[in-house]
Order: sequence, then structure tokens, then C-alpha cells
Amino acid sequence: MRVGMLTREFPPHVYGGGGVHVEFLVGALRRRDVQVAVHCIGEARPGATAHRDDDARLRAANPTLPILSADLSMAAAVAGVDLVHSHTWYANLAGFLAGRLHDVPHVVTAHSLEPRRPWKAEQLGGGYRVSGWAERTAFESADAVVAVSAAMRADVLACYPQVDPDRVHVIHNGVDTNFYRPVPDTDLVESLGVDPARPYVAFVGRVARQKGIDHLLRAAAELDRDIQVVLLAGAADTPELAAEIDRSADELRRGRAGVVLVHGMQPGELVREVLTHAAVFCCPSIYEPMGIVNLEAMASGTPVVAGAVGGIPEVVVDGGTGVLVPYDERDPVGYRKGLAAAINEVVADPARARAMGRAGRDRARSTFSWDVVAERTAALYRRTRAG
Repeated sequence: MRVGMLTREFPPHVYGGGGVHVEFLVGALRRRDVQVAVHCIGEARPGATAHRDDDARLRAANPTLPILSADLSMAAAVAGVDLVHSHTWYANLAGFLAGRLHDVPHVVTAHSLEPRRPWKAEQLGGGYRVSGWAERTAFESADAVVAVSAAMRADVLACYPQVDPDRVHVIHNGVDTNFYRPVPDTDLVESLGVDPARPYVAFVGRVARQKGIDHLLRAAAELDRDIQVVLLAGAADTPELAAEIDRSADELRRGRAGVVLVHGMQPGELVREVLTHAAVFCCPSIYEPMGIVNLEAMASGTPVVAGAVGGIPEVVVDGGTGVLVPYDERDPVGYRKGLAAAINEVVADPARARAMGRAGRDRARSTFSWDVVAERTAALYRRTRAG
């Protein structure tokens, strides 16, 4: 089977969970002799055909328009495949057009939903309405929709009631447990200015409203004084949001020592080491379809404190591999207090934390393998092609 995989992200330019998903899904599908041709957006890179989004004629335009121009290029380039599979709104329109142009099935994976992310208007302005239109058009016409969690499936059907429920299939994300594993070295952690002899809470994620980093920074003021705070903050949705987080981190530093904020995507080896040696990993998201980073922390043998939102409860076992904190948008202060209390609780009981870490790694290895994800995805391709 020849599959056209349509995505914005592909290594080495990966900044979010959708890109991680595509990277590992493609590798696992190819091991199953599925012929996957990857088409991505942006700079040329090995293993994929890149479609530029820097047309000089659109340089001053809303940022959604160069993306749509790359989608047109992708749709034209996939002639000859048996099926197209698109990821995120950035590539959804390419999948929709390719399916129509070449008369092949279109599968779309729901990593997140634009109607559930109204704060994206800060980043895209009027383009947020365009991204929502592209996503809705793709979802309502797709031959199959993959939801990365049962919670995401419910969201798809709630946001897009025109979608046939029989066409929405749950296939969870996976994690590479060969790479994400406990490692003994601390050199990279120490290079950040972190004292590995003292407990720390770690955060890894984009600087986006949905990731809740602002909630964690405010919650950190109530942590035990000996707990360090280590934040690996990836790409920011806007410069204004990045500046806001910098100010919050500076304010936190005035009241406590051991606050480390690192901007930009970091090498996987550094992320793995930070996760391994953290006393606890915190995922303070307020919207999270599943959260691959929680799997990465669990695979690294680290207990997780996370918001009980979206698909996270399908990953983190409350009281088993971590602690889940209820989130209510009407009570942000209560959410922050809950995060702080849960982090303090886990750090204060190292034996329990170690047991949670072991259980998390076991769960990641047994339940969330990329090979399982690929097998289920390939089976869906076959069913979709058969009609």
C-alpha cells in the first residue's frame, strides 16, 4: 500500500506531539512494509518532500495563507498514492484536496481541535477562523478519523456533529521506550544549573495557553522550599506569551532559589535526562487530547502530576503512576493549589514516588508501543480502502 503522509512537522523540525506522532508512526509503518511518502511543510529535510511556505508574495499576509499555499503544493504532489493521511489543520486541507483530486481515501488524525483552542486567535488573528474552516472541512469529509484518545473522540463528535460516529476510531499515541528510559548520567542536568542532589519538578512542553505553564509557575510559589523547578519550554505561540512566562519565572525567582527556565526545543538526550532525574513530572495542561510527554516521563520511570483533562486520565493512572488534579476553568486558583499539593505530596514520599515511576514505565512498555499503534493504523488503512 502506498500512503501519502501529510504533515507540517517532520524531523529534525519537530516541536509538538503531532510531529512526534508522525515521526514514530512513519518508522513503525515502514517496518511493516507500508510504503509511506512523507510530505511536510517548510525546509527541505531527509526522508520527506518539503513544500515551502515562504512565498514572497505572501510574506506580509496572515500566517495561515502561506500554510494553505503549501497545502496546494502537497495535494498536487501525492498523485499515485492509494491513500492520504493528514495531521493537524496545517495539512488537513492538503488531505481533503488530495482525496478529491486523486480519488483516494483521506484519513485524518485528530491531535487537537481548533474549537477547543480559542486562545489560538492570539497567534493567528483572523486566520483562526481560516484554520477552523480547514479543519472542519477535512473532518466532515474524511473517510476515517483517528482520535488519539476516547476523550478526543468525544470532542470530535461534539465539535463536528456532522461526522459519522462510525468513522471515528480511537488509536492512542505511543512512546519509544527504547529511547525514553531511566538513565544514570546527570551531566546534562547539571549543565542547566540544576542540583541533582535536590528534588525538582520538571515541565516539558510548548509555551501555549493549553499547556498550562502559567499555572505551574504560580503553583510553584507554594511548593516546599527545597523543590527546584525545571522548565524546558519549547516554541512559544506568540512573543507576548514568551515574555509573559519570562516575567512569571523572574517573579518566582525573587521568592525562591532553583528556578531554571530553558527556552527552545532541546535535544532528546537532555529531555530524557531531565525526566529521569526529576522527583516528579508535571503536566499542568488545561487542554490535552492525550499528551505524549506524559508517556515519555512514565517511560523514564518518573511519577506524573497532571491535570485531569482530555485524554490524560487514559494515560496516567491516578494513585498508580501519578496523581491527577481536577481542573475547572472557573477556579484557576484552586487548580494551582491542587497542583502544588500533589507535587509536594509525591516529593515528600520517595518510596511511593519510586513505585509510581516503576508502574509508569511498565504501563508505557506494555500498553503504548508504536508497533501497536502502527498495526492498528495499517489495519484502518486496509478497511478504509476496502470501503
